[in-house]
Amino acid sequence: MINFERFTLNNGLRVLVHEDPATPMAVLNVLYDVGARDEDPSKTGFAHLFEHLMFGGSVNIPSYDEPLQRVGGENNAFTTNDITNYYIQVPAVNIETAFWLESDRMLSLAFSEKSLEVQRNVVCEEFKQRYLNQPYGDVWLNLRPLAFKKHPYQWATIGKELSHIEDATLEDVKAFFAKHYNPQNAILVVAGKVTLDEVKRLAEKWFGPIPAGEKYQRSLPQEPTQTEGRSQTIKAKVPLNAIYKAFHIGDRKSNTFYPTDLISDILSRGDSSRLYRSLVKEQQLFSEVNAYVSGDMDPGLFIVEGKLVEGVTIEAAEKAIDTELERMKAELLPADELTKVKNKIESTMVFSELNLLDRAMNLAYYELMGDAASYNKEKEKYQAVTALQIQEQANAIFADTNCSTLYYLSE
Repeated sequence: MINFERFTLNNGLRVLVHEDPATPMAVLNVLYDVGARDEDPSKTGFAHLFEHLMFGGSVNIPSYDEPLQRVGGENNAFTTNDITNYYIQVPAVNIETAFWLESDRMLSLAFSEKSLEVQRNVVCEEFKQRYLNQPYGDVWLNLRPLAFKKHPYQWATIGKELSHIEDATLEDVKAFFAKHYNPQNAILVVAGKVTLDEVKRLAEKWFGPIPAGEKYQRSLPQEPTQTEGRSQTIKAKVPLNAIYKAFHIGDRKSNTFYPTDLISDILSRGDSSRLYRSLVKEQQLFSEVNAYVSGDMDPGLFIVEGKLVEGVTIEAAEKAIDTELERMKAELLPADELTKVKNKIESTMVFSELNLLDRAMNLAYYELMGDAASYNKEKEKYQAVTALQIQEQANAIFADTNCSTLYYLSE
């Protein structure tokens, strides 16, 4: 259970406050409602590039890290296809420094050719190292456009191709900032040894004067229902053959998310999960195998992936995966297996609530989904899932016509 208070500034910035007097620390988390799905198809990778640019200094604070380190703080950020999230952790007595830093770069990020060139080079190098020059690194660069034909989930957060980042101009960057980085498009969460009155005073002081900006109205092309199976084969210098199967599923806010998420855990969470026990341990067809959901704001993907043991054919390996998926469709899940996987989910959520930063980020994310208070009902929603709902969802997902398969073969 995460208790919090909520208020909104006149410029539209939503602020959530979670008081925890038991810790000497405080977290300031800013979630911007912008991700890779909001990019121009001819200028992808901008949300992630901007994550880097935000650390290049603002008009009044040339060095972002220096004053933060002086007060014993640390910071980081991440970008997904749906959001960009920034956070600062500091001793609670220094929380105003975090307000100062985050508000200044929301108001007046320093745009310069030098900063853009530095961060562009950093992101290009990341693209090469993580996606182009690493074994299996380009899986998502190929699997996403295979599964999505209309929706912007067809590209990864790093972007469609390297040239989009290489060709980014200062005008492009300024336009992206003006469109997405404003109070109306952000959620601020302050958690830790703080009080509601203190946060109200600091939020008004540092964020209140920032102009609201124009509210971004999202209008994305919807992905049509997939009506036939798709496949692609890639040959590369990788140690083992691999299979990636992507099935379309509902969005994160739909009621079908909970049985779908439980299915992924039944198949792949831990050494006693179905795929590991059958395909790795007993049949010894795979060296590793995983199943997981993307959990996207718009309808996303259920992924089953695995790396084959040397000498095993792609046909035999894929047939073994399909057998386990068909079993999910044909048989009602035993009660003890369902209870076990629900308990694992609940324990994970309980442990995440012990971490102050996790609490702050969860409040921001669930507020974006509609209401931060809904986080406190998550355990109940998982516990309410029945074996029949899991079987029905397995039948809805695991159809050949709903599947895009990437065969990744070793040269």
